[in-house]
Amino acid sequence: MKNIILAIVFCSLFQVVKAQDYTPTIKNKTELNYVCKLHGQTRTLTLTTKMADDKLVMNLDTKGVKNSNIIISQEGLKKGNALSFNQGEDLQVIVLKPTETFFMISQSAYQDLLKNNKFVYNNTTYVLDQSVDKNLFWLDGKAIDVLHVIAQIDETEMWIVKNPDYPLICKMTKNPLGINWSLVKVVDK
Repeated sequence: MKNIILAIVFCSLFQVVKAQDYTPTIKNKTELNYVCKLHGQTRTLTLTTKMADDKLVMNLDTKGVKNSNIIISQEGLKKGNALSFNQGEDLQVIVLKPTETFFMISQSAYQDLLKNNKFVYNNTTYVLDQSVDKNLFWLDGKAIDVLHVIAQIDETEMWIVKNPDYPLICKMTKNPLGINWSLVKVVDK
């Protein structure tokens, strides 16, 4: 009986550790499904990615808003220091500034976070939360290893995927702009 119990415990631990190996990433035609809270309203939002040599295009699809293509430049992906909160605004194509990213932080901000336990975005310093229980995010029953950060000037919290190429923001809460979101599904097509 002890052997059976030990086997069950071992298998359970193996499943938890194995689940943490899942890291959502962005490829051509990756579909990122979010639930967004916008000023008290709940909306679903789908971002479908298109990879190009010099940019990342995210097709934004949300109910009640015309589909928009959000274009993030290579410079923004590498060295951006501001998050765009653009909601589509019924424009076909939205080209972000070279300092902006969309639903992710830049690679340089991610490196700052790893090296210094903090980074600056939109003139706000975000500090790494060292709590182990806050550094997991669940997606489709799989645990994802994330970095949990908290803004120093307000209560904004973000959970960022541990992915140096595309550090997606899985979840944002307590945003003073009233725009919060949570990643609910990733589909690679």
